[in-house]
Amino acid sequence: MDVFLQAVVVIGAVVIGVRFGSIGLGICGGGGLMILNQVFGLRPTGAPVDVILIILAVVTAASTMQAAGGIDCMVRIAERIIRANPKRIVFIAPLVTWFFSFLAGTANIVQALMPVIYEVSYASKVRPERSMTVSAIAAQQSLVASPVAACTAALLGLLGSSGSNMTLGQIMMVTIPATLLAVLITSTVMSFYGKELDKDPEYLQRVKEGLVLPPKPIEHKELPKTAAWSAIIFVLGVVFAVVAGFFPEIRTPHTGKIIGMGTFLQMSMLAAAFLILVICRPNVKKALESSVLRAGVSAIIVIFGLAWMADTFISAHKAAWIASMGSYLQDYPLLFAVVCFFASSFLASQAATVRAIMPIGIALGLSPATIVGLYPSVNGTSFFPASGPVISTMQFDQSGTVVIGKYVLNHSFMVPMLTATTSATLIALALSKVLL
Repeated sequence: MDVFLQAVVVIGAVVIGVRFGSIGLGICGGGGLMILNQVFGLRPTGAPVDVILIILAVVTAASTMQAAGGIDCMVRIAERIIRANPKRIVFIAPLVTWFFSFLAGTANIVQALMPVIYEVSYASKVRPERSMTVSAIAAQQSLVASPVAACTAALLGLLGSSGSNMTLGQIMMVTIPATLLAVLITSTVMSFYGKELDKDPEYLQRVKEGLVLPPKPIEHKELPKTAAWSAIIFVLGVVFAVVAGFFPEIRTPHTGKIIGMGTFLQMSMLAAAFLILVICRPNVKKALESSVLRAGVSAIIVIFGLAWMADTFISAHKAAWIASMGSYLQDYPLLFAVVCFFASSFLASQAATVRAIMPIGIALGLSPATIVGLYPSVNGTSFFPASGPVISTMQFDQSGTVVIGKYVLNHSFMVPMLTATTSATLIALALSKVLL
């Protein structure tokens, strides 16, 4: 009975936190943790400090780059690529958003590209719903492959604390091809989705009523001269950390003891921030006010409270769960992928899902390789049309083709999200069995 009541507390904290949104999940998680301790006597586990420090180091570097104009520089480059291939917009735009979100470690970069994707789609007479929805989903898919995304930091820290020797490079060997192939599959599916604009009666009626306006020209401010250098330094910091994952000798100081991948990633990102600071001289106040830093701090608070509560609950009952469900889950690991998918749809965060749910899989005996194979299943954040990329995409679509249906769940992002997440998970699981 106590286990059931404890589960009610955990689920209740999540449900209440979702209603508040953003840092509300972390705050409610902290409240649930106190109830588990004081009412049920559960001993709290250690706070997820390793994950928090990785995310903090990454967002420090990314926000410093943003203050120096590096993210704006990336957006300009992405825009030129998209405009150069207007007829293949349904394939090119998603690949571009995947790549630049992969580099930046955040899907928010897609919001700056959506006006461009809409403009090019509309001018090419391609249904904007096709290119815009796949692009938004592709940006989210890239996060499970990005070495500097909060969810990857969470997974790396989790595997490290469980005693696994899984490296960042090994995770990326699986997630990069899996998510890229999934994006291409989704783009192919969406190429046939919906009616062509000149044959869509709803769209033609909106045009007749004057509700569809031609895209406004996009104005660009002059970038700082150091913008490109800040982006280059940041990317080199990421590359250096990834290379160090493949070659442990880089992480081996004179003492001969290998530095953990999580610690080395923190060092690499702080070093990148330092170089951007002294070479590009950005306004530090702008870094503190940047959207990247705000998003990162929000992720830290969510993980701090929510993951700590979940870890405490899981650790208290790990032995009993392994005895009752461990062998069954090992035989049918895709069932755990379904759990991760729906958990991410409620938590609306890949990082929070990894830190709150993946420990259950580890506790139930899933191998690190299987965990990595199931990792893309946390991309169910667009199941409910409430995530940032989803909302912004709808706002930028002036044609009215990107919609939320009468029953809410029949929205424009459902087909591309289900296609991408399902195919990425299946491909990643197959790759993990071969490569890991």
